[in-house]
Amino acid sequence: MIRKNIAEILSKLNIQQLNSMQLEAMQSIQEHSNVVVLSPTGTGKTLGFLLPILDFMEVELEEVQTLIIVPTRELALQIEQVLRKMGTGYKVNAIYGGRTGQKDKLDLRKSPALLIGTPGRLADRIRRGDIAVNFVSTLILDEFDKSLEIGFTEEMRQIIGALPMVRRRILTSATQKIAIPEFLQCNHPKVVNFLDREATSQLEMKLIMASDKDKLDTLVATLDHLGDQPGIIFCNFKETIQRVSAFLTQHQIAHGCFHGDMEQIDRERTLIKFRNGTLRLIVATDLAARGLDIPEIKFILHYQLPQKNDEFIHRNGRTARMNSAGTAYILKGPQEDLPDFIDSLEVAKWTTTKIEYKVLWQTIFVSGGRKDKISKGDIAGLFLKQGQLSADDLGIIEIKQDCAFVGVKAVVAEGLIALVNNTRLKKKKVRLSIV
Repeated sequence: MIRKNIAEILSKLNIQQLNSMQLEAMQSIQEHSNVVVLSPTGTGKTLGFLLPILDFMEVELEEVQTLIIVPTRELALQIEQVLRKMGTGYKVNAIYGGRTGQKDKLDLRKSPALLIGTPGRLADRIRRGDIAVNFVSTLILDEFDKSLEIGFTEEMRQIIGALPMVRRRILTSATQKIAIPEFLQCNHPKVVNFLDREATSQLEMKLIMASDKDKLDTLVATLDHLGDQPGIIFCNFKETIQRVSAFLTQHQIAHGCFHGDMEQIDRERTLIKFRNGTLRLIVATDLAARGLDIPEIKFILHYQLPQKNDEFIHRNGRTARMNSAGTAYILKGPQEDLPDFIDSLEVAKWTTTKIEYKVLWQTIFVSGGRKDKISKGDIAGLFLKQGQLSADDLGIIEIKQDCAFVGVKAVVAEGLIALVNNTRLKKKKVRLSIV
């Protein structure tokens, strides 16, 4: 393996420079064995802890050296994707609930140097002896407060108790509300606290007064005013999401859904389609409030308000990220009271005109991935040459272990499939279909 320097990695990630939080986090991790990084959602904590830990990795050691514990499947996949884009040369895998044990065994047959996972799945695999833990020297607990909140305390205790050689611990959070439990063994940590910098956010908040109790007509009128911008509508329950989704479908407003009771493959595909522009709108629970790899969004809309201020902050943190502007709308019913943590807000007023929601991009499924030695360049070459696409017709390409997803302009999707379906790519005949 050839270790790449930071400039090369940032170039691969299309990042011009690190922000002040990332630079301070990196220096602290290099100088201290226990570090806690507190920074708002969307400020780049992931890169802040991934870059410095590479200096602690041993190139010749083919064992798990860094263990990253995360609260959600989506965050595990996001960190895995970032590490692959960084091109470190180290084997990286993510394991999590919602996928088969056979996939775990396949990925763990040869130990990854960096392993990411959710607490339940990691604890289970460690108990079964599928993960060698004797060489884990770096432990990272990303969004550790969320893991504790959603009931993973015992699993985290089991995992940490099984690690005999940990020399450094890195904890991250977007809030400061939970004390660090003793079993995490993060004694006398260096704290990098950027939470007080939230005041620099360009977040604008507005109140929308609904005339009807269910607020659905007002929701559609609001979306018509906002136009075809990327955004998230937050609800508290999956049943509410289903009702809102049905109403949006009735009004021909394209959208995706995202909640914990969905199958993992459906949740992943919703995010893939949102990233490549096939979907511009997601209706979601608080599961989408943090830990997701999604593009910059222009607004979030609280169809239902959360019960706690922290949840409210995390939702709002999905927009106005990394010094960009964004708006959080609160949809208030006629008999609805606002919670104490929301101050008086400007009431948004507008006249709406019905807009036509157009699907400009489609997502193409390709039945070949990393295990077939297929790269983004291979797919791009096939689509541009045999598929007769122009460079502007081709969008984001995401490679998975056994498949790939490609964003293409909607107007060329059917023709592309006709030209390329059942074509050989890297000795594999691949099937194409619209997701």
